[in-house]
Amino acid sequence: MNVLRPGLALEAMLGAIRCAARTPEDERPGAVADAMVPFLRDPTLLEGRDCPSCPERYTRHLLDEGDGYAVVALVWRPMQMSPVHAHRAWCALGVHRGILTEHFFELGTVPPRPVDAVLRREGDTSHGGADPRLIHRLANCSAEVSVSIHAYGLPFARFAEGLNHILA
Repeated sequence: MNVLRPGLALEAMLGAIRCAARTPEDERPGAVADAMVPFLRDPTLLEGRDCPSCPERYTRHLLDEGDGYAVVALVWRPMQMSPVHAHRAWCALGVHRGILTEHFFELGTVPPRPVDAVLRREGDTSHGGADPRLIHRLANCSAEVSVSIHAYGLPFARFAEGLNHILA
């Protein structure tokens, strides 16, 4: 069995994301999600990176920043979830460990009305452009910690005010 140097899988994935982030803007979210796929199931992906969880909420850990984008690892304890939101920037995500449920919501209802839910397992991806009609929420409905990798078309320093349009 080959033993990889810690961080090698992450370096390779981030390199693939850098290349995909140079694709035309309308193709970028899908290209970045596709770039993650070969690495998501690698158990060494985050080896050597400190990505602790938080009892109160899911946590983001910066992995890389490029020209106008950032890549983060999100750590989800059981029953933690994001708010219902749409993105102001493109997004691509992949599940590295565990299972997440992605809930989708109807535009124009108050409060937002759920219309679908999709299980995202290890190796699965999802992506979308900056579109106020793409309303969703991610949740760890399982009994185990989950970890997902997200790339957003926005510098990390702008996440707090510029990434999500919170709806509920």
